[in-house]
Amino acid sequence: MLMVKPALPYLDILARLRPRTQLPLVAYFVSGEYAMIKAAAAAGVLDEPAAVREALTGIVRAGADLVITYHGIEALEKGWLG
Repeated sequence: MLMVKPALPYLDILARLRPRTQLPLVAYFVSGEYAMIKAAAAAGVLDEPAAVREALTGIVRAGADLVITYHGIEALEKGWLG
């Protein structure tokens, strides 16, 4: 596997890697990205479920086969992914 970290700033790298390898691409949505969304949601400036869904969708659309994220369990338990 190839891991790209942090995930969001490197969506372009994921997209460029996807056609160049058959290895699984893993994106690590790091703690800083998690904290950024949590802080903005706590401040009332964004909708946390929508922001998480958008971020994870963008990572997968860029080419990730697997996303490692601190949001994973909460997103699944609360049905944020649809």
